[in-house]
Amino acid sequence: MNKQAHLATFTMACLAATLMLVPGYGYAQEGGATQKVKASMALLMSEAAKLGPARIEGTEALAGRQVPSIYFGPTKMNNNFDLVDDVVKKAGGTATIFVKSGNDYVRVATNVKKDDGSRAIGTILDPNGKVISDIRDNRAFYGEANILGKVYITGYQPIRDSANTVIGIYYVGYLKE
Repeated sequence: MNKQAHLATFTMACLAATLMLVPGYGYAQEGGATQKVKASMALLMSEAAKLGPARIEGTEALAGRQVPSIYFGPTKMNNNFDLVDDVVKKAGGTATIFVKSGNDYVRVATNVKKDDGSRAIGTILDPNGKVISDIRDNRAFYGEANILGKVYITGYQPIRDSANTVIGIYYVGYLKE
């Protein structure tokens, strides 16, 4: 692993540890679901950092629209479900990688399902929802969010490239019971 990848991994581990130690940081609901979200986000960010630094390279058609291709190191995330499925296999819930496309954030790797049971690839983060204002202000969002008509306890963290530009979003969530 190169120096930049080590730095990215260390930074993500520090962030995850900080989030785990700050009680109630930005969360709408305390308890088991909150702890699961914190642990899942730490896992998603750590596993992504192991692949390498985040970057955008090129575009591709996804669900009828042209979107940027987001990579972690040499691994393209668009239509690649290994990372999100691995996190869910280990931690449960749901996970997504969004890419920034214009003013929208598009799901390019997800195990969130649409009503027909298919992956919600190509769907966008609600441009009028609670989450987007925090993301646009370069902040994480933790709390309840409506995702495709269902309420989840969630975490959303900006994905930044080497220039610290937000290029996407990490998401994890658990269906609210």
